Amino acid sequence: MSRPLLRPAGPRFLHITQKSLLRANAASLGGLALAFLLSNFPYNIANPLLVLPLLLASLGAADATRCMQQRWNFYHGAVILSLYMDILIVTLILFFLLWPYFHWLL
Repeated sequence: MSRPLLRPAGPRFLHITQKSLLRANAASLGGLALAFLLSNFPYNIANPLLVLPLLLASLGAADATRCMQQRWNFYHGAVILSLYMDILIVTLILFFLLWPYFHWLL
């Protein structure tokens, strides 16, 4: 296998062609932090811009799915825990997005 002549600059976890669980977790947690800021959390205002953190967290979940391996090892277990975290984050962002429109049901 030949090595490329030019290596991309910057940290390795930022290269989108390589699998990176760190990048996936950073994207998901960044989407959650952005959702807290945009929803004005204790008051939960309606904000359609919450779709952007939802997309960011979904991309993080998709990136974590790329890191799955065929055989079980501790890294595979960490990826599964990361996917559970991503599911919870996406659900929480969906709650922030939809709650101001449906809170009158209670």
